[in-house]
Amino acid sequence: MFYVGVCRVELGIDDNFSLKGKRSIVKRVIDRTRHRFNVAIGEVEDNDVLDRAVLGFAVVGNDRSFVNSCVDKIVNFIDEIGEAPIEDHQIQILSL
Repeated sequence: MFYVGVCRVELGIDDNFSLKGKRSIVKRVIDRTRHRFNVAIGEVEDNDVLDRAVLGFAVVGNDRSFVNSCVDKIVNFIDEIGEAPIEDHQIQILSL
């Protein structure tokens, strides 16, 4: 049996007036998170909305508590980056 941690993170992007600016912020968050945790992450919703970005990422492991801990660490890291505040997030741990 293995576990998949899936997380949806909604970021608020204030004082942004172009898609180019939004994509720049999203790219920095994704690149830094991917580099730090080697995780699958990408923008999953509202690609053309200027003031909000929705990211999704997944973590796979054979220990439920490890997967949950990794997801929590990644959410905290995204929040600490300071590029855009987290407005909401949902976590789901699936056992397969």
